[in-house]
Amino acid sequence: MATSTSALPLPPARDPAWLSRLFWAGAALVLLWPLLVATEFRPWVLAEPESLKVSASFVASFLPPAHAPEFLAMVARESWRTVAIATAGMTLALALALPLTLLSTRVLSVSALSGRMATGPFWLRQAVRWLLIVLRSVPELVWALVFVRVVGLGPTAGVLAIALTYAGMLGKVYGEILESGEPHVTETLLRNGSSRLQAFFFGLLPGNAAELTSYTVYRWECAIRSSVVLGFVGAGGLGQQLDSSMKMFNGGEVFTMLAVFVALVALADRISAGLRKALA
Repeated sequence: MATSTSALPLPPARDPAWLSRLFWAGAALVLLWPLLVATEFRPWVLAEPESLKVSASFVASFLPPAHAPEFLAMVARESWRTVAIATAGMTLALALALPLTLLSTRVLSVSALSGRMATGPFWLRQAVRWLLIVLRSVPELVWALVFVRVVGLGPTAGVLAIALTYAGMLGKVYGEILESGEPHVTETLLRNGSSRLQAFFFGLLPGNAAELTSYTVYRWECAIRSSVVLGFVGAGGLGQQLDSSMKMFNGGEVFTMLAVFVALVALADRISAGLRKALA
């Protein structure tokens, strides 16, 4: 017998969870409001006539974009230098992060196989983890300011700044990835006399290689964006030329370099997405 539609329960007239959602929305607003006050967040200033006039004048200076052959050749050269800074910085960051990761990973500790890590290895790992915290706590912009004073203006400062900050980031995330994986194979290898490197390459790495590589490629994409920002403090690349054009109020050059930068980041995004998809 077919069930009568009149016997079906009627849907509620209002969302049964509306009261709790209203409460949490109000609680979030109460918590957020002091933060907005502390940061002097006033977006309505953008709609004031004087602000609109300045914004319109700034945007109008972008047209027409600079397209002189000599200028475009310089932009292409500096764009390549920007990619080189990011890639070299990431290479040095990997060289620093990999050994620090191996030293800080608990699953590679032989003494921890008994259930309690020995005092010496424990404090060594704590010291390495604090070193990683220090490296990633200092923004690459601050490192760049330091190295510009040490090695002078140019790409070297940018490479070193990216290397130190990203070494801290990579080391932390690599350690978390390795320790969140299945440790059985690694522990079995260590119990049977394998070295830590053998346990890493034949136990930990095979099961986590795709995730490690995906995160590394993502960080390379971030390093390209960072290398442009570092140019504003004299660390070379496209950012340094962009800073010079902005100081000269040359909107056409600024627009062209911004367009190239957007294309550069989009290309890096597509490359990294393709590599992550291939490793999935």
